Amino acid sequence: MGPEVFVLLIVFGTLFGIAYLYFSTRHKERLSLIEKGADASIFVKGKQHTAPIWKVFILNLALLLMGIGLGIFIASILHYNMGVDAEVAYPGTIFLMAGIGLFSGFMLRKKLVE
Repeated sequence: MGPEVFVLLIVFGTLFGIAYLYFSTRHKERLSLIEKGADASIFVKGKQHTAPIWKVFILNLALLLMGIGLGIFIASILHYNMGVDAEVAYPGTIFLMAGIGLFSGFMLRKKLVE
């Protein structure tokens, strides 16, 4: 067995450990609150006006892809018209515009929830 198998086992073991600790701690906390007589409605999230998760996913995906496309377009302008090296122009503008797209998706989601 090569070192790749050990790395894979460590990654999956770590993920399992984090999930196990999260759920077991949450379960113990809820049981102790119920034993003390707390109302069970505190475990249910309030009926707030929230957007469905698929709409948020589609919005973020669309803005991310538009940001990547705009980044490629701006990078080609920088490379061919302004003489910026392609190794610098393409990754830099793609990551910048993708980040701006995700940030604008975050801001639009805040407006959707409110």
